[in-house]
Amino acid sequence: MKKKSLNAKKRILNRSTFNLNQKFIKKIYKKFDKNINGIDRSLVAVSGGPDSLSLAFLAKCYSDINSAKFSYVVIDHKLRKESSFEAKKVVQLLKKIGIRCKILVWKGKKPKSNIQKIARNNRYDLLLKESNRLKIKTILLGHQMNDLHENFFIRMIRGSGLKGLVSLGKNSELSNIKLIRPLIDVDKRNLEKIALKVFKTFVNDPSNLNDHFTRVRIRKILKEFQKEGLGTQKIHLTIKNLKSANEALDFYTKKNILKNTIYDKKKNFYFIKKEFFGNPEDILIRSIGIILQKISGRYYAPRGKKIKRLMTLMSSQKKALKTTLSGCVLKKVNETVIIYKE
Repeated sequence: MKKKSLNAKKRILNRSTFNLNQKFIKKIYKKFDKNINGIDRSLVAVSGGPDSLSLAFLAKCYSDINSAKFSYVVIDHKLRKESSFEAKKVVQLLKKIGIRCKILVWKGKKPKSNIQKIARNNRYDLLLKESNRLKIKTILLGHQMNDLHENFFIRMIRGSGLKGLVSLGKNSELSNIKLIRPLIDVDKRNLEKIALKVFKTFVNDPSNLNDHFTRVRIRKILKEFQKEGLGTQKIHLTIKNLKSANEALDFYTKKNILKNTIYDKKKNFYFIKKEFFGNPEDILIRSIGIILQKISGRYYAPRGKKIKRLMTLMSSQKKALKTTLSGCVLKKVNETVIIYKE
């Protein structure tokens, strides 16, 4: 019995890693391996599209080669009548290469407007809850290069600042869980090739063709830009240069918080010194945003324009002020400020 079980396990191992012999897959796997940087335990978020199926395949190869322990989940949003069938299909596809995948269901009232944003927030909420349940501190996500470019132009339309324009990074953090996007530098077309090679199919989400959604319209605009010479590599280089500038601002933001604030972990409040406000506006907006996000425990910091209004209000009041923003109370006493949860 043990021998049979061992042989079955070996067949699954060979099935999952066999395709690494393909030259183009091997090249992407090396990038994937480098980007997850020795992680031995993680939650892997799968949707059924070519990006996430490729992510699951590469993660399976990595876990087999390195004896890592990965847990796989697919979200059933129940926004479409086909969603439950599609989630089960994903489970069956992954089973073929030895992956056990759990379905997480989004329960509750479904939105009629702002659907993609609300769905995204609920998706992250389910992923975070599952990570905490399993005591896992890392989530692998299937975002790829095209997502990065689309996000850049969506943020540009909204009038985002530098931080917003480059917000979709390789690594980020949400509620003390590390989010890693190991395929962020990989073109979607290559991931489609991997998914078809390994699984022979992938799930097509009809919302990807619905012009009602901003992302779909941006996707079409980017195709037109390519005809005019603004191709993938040029956009990628622009984002890379902006990220370098963003990292410099992040460095001075962290320095400002470390040097000019006192954080009481037990009471969850910040005491902000007078010197904190002697920095350029961009550093101040980022610093206050990070503090508000940490105290409130919310997914995102408030928008820069709201923080700007807050700073104008605080500077106009010479001695005392008490106001709220993003679930936090900000209390100004003379030249110092105390921030705590509302």
